[in-house]
Amino acid sequence: MTASLLISGCAPKLEKEEEVIKGDGKEEKAIIPNYQISEDFYRTITPFKPGKARGLVVSNLNTRYDIVELETGLMRIAQENFSPEKYLFQEGQTLDKETIQAWLDREYTDAQLKEKGMKPEENLGLNPIDDGKGSVQERNEKSPIYLAHVMEHNYLTKTEDNSLELGGVVIGLALNSVHYYTKEKYGAQYEHKISDEEIEREGKKIAEEVAKRVRTIKGIKDVPVTIALFQQQAQNSVVPGNFIAYTHLDEDEDTISEWEKVDEKYYLFPSPEAEKERRDDLTYFLNFKQDVEKYFKNYSGVIGKALYNGDELVSLSIEIPIQFYGKAEVIGFTQFVTGLTMDHFPAYTPVEVTITSAGEPEALIVKEPNADKPYVHIYE
Repeated sequence: MTASLLISGCAPKLEKEEEVIKGDGKEEKAIIPNYQISEDFYRTITPFKPGKARGLVVSNLNTRYDIVELETGLMRIAQENFSPEKYLFQEGQTLDKETIQAWLDREYTDAQLKEKGMKPEENLGLNPIDDGKGSVQERNEKSPIYLAHVMEHNYLTKTEDNSLELGGVVIGLALNSVHYYTKEKYGAQYEHKISDEEIEREGKKIAEEVAKRVRTIKGIKDVPVTIALFQQQAQNSVVPGNFIAYTHLDEDEDTISEWEKVDEKYYLFPSPEAEKERRDDLTYFLNFKQDVEKYFKNYSGVIGKALYNGDELVSLSIEIPIQFYGKAEVIGFTQFVTGLTMDHFPAYTPVEVTITSAGEPEALIVKEPNADKPYVHIYE
């Protein structure tokens, strides 16, 4: 993605942009950029309209890796039913912060509703009831918080009368792989790991209720909707979580009939898990890492993040943090690493290498599958 954005910055500016009227009940002028930086990315109308629940994801997910993957992965899943050639992207305009926060609550018993002074129609929590029976540990292990966040994306289409209308909605349900809780206020944090089978089972139950609810919401009750399940990682993870399944409802459907499995997973290079399950690709990486370290003696900071779809390596992102003392050193090291990148990895392997210094990017190297030459950019 970074490479595509950089390349687009070098492209000639197109003079023509297409002006339309948004068809959402109000007449609002919008501009559709004529230029699409990649067939894998959606065009976004301007002026940019923030989502109704903007910012909520930051407090609800465990790591920045999960935040980025939930959003970008949701766009990948959207392409299964909403083509970037036909649809335009907009952040969610239907589910606001209050609605999402209500959905993230626990469901309450009648007694708990009475105690809280709530009406039955306000009992919208999608997480399981805590009936208060047993110890704190027993209750949290019996009824963990499964649903961590709900993200909405909208996809618009242009009509014959030069207006835009909502053509589809994609909803991501972020699910916890670890439930964190305390036994007393401000006390120590405990954790309960949730099995993959339990996450998928409970996530699908939650999705069934979400499917029913969206069909009662004005604006999206009669448009196609995709619902995807995202399994986020633990708080100390250095790789993001992954989507595990999605389902699609046509405009006249309000119940889920089938699910599509998503076989994606991230691996940290190097790691024991990668050593066990992705030995061949890890070997390429370790040889690359060894040669990088020959340039800087006694240095071992090269880290990789590999995304697999089944057994296919979809992307390998490598970060090399180094302390530089001049631009000439940056240029020389970048040339050296570029050669290693082309030499050590098979032609079919997509690789992106980011070289940083003091937390700031110094250079970017991108090797596309089967490309004769890499793309190299040295930041000013």
